[in-house]
Amino acid sequence: MQTSPSTIPNLIAAGFHALSDPLRINVLELLRQQELCVCDLCDALSVSQSKLSFHLKTLKEAGLVNSRQEGRWIYYSLNIPQFSVLEQYLADYLQQGLVSPVRSCCD
Repeated sequence: MQTSPSTIPNLIAAGFHALSDPLRINVLELLRQQELCVCDLCDALSVSQSKLSFHLKTLKEAGLVNSRQEGRWIYYSLNIPQFSVLEQYLADYLQQGLVSPVRSCCD
C-alpha cells in the first residue's frame, strides 16, 4: 500500500479506531500466530461470518490485515508495516518527553 504524507493521519486514525473493539483485538491475537481463513476465525471466536466480515473489513481498511483468496476461501494475515506506523506515531510522543506547561496568553 502506497502512502502519501496526507494519508498518514487517516491511516493512524483508522488504525486506532480498528484497535478499539475487543473482537477485532481477538482477531489480531489469532492472526499473530498464523494466517487463518474466515471459517477458522469464525470457529475460534464463536461468531457468525456476517458479524466477523464487518470487523475484518474495518481491520482491512485500517491496513492492519492483508487478505488473499485461495479458491473460495479468503485468508487473513497481519500487515506488520502498518503496526510499525502506529508504533512510531506513539514513540514520537515518548521521544518528545513532557509537554511544557501552558503559558497564559493574557500576561
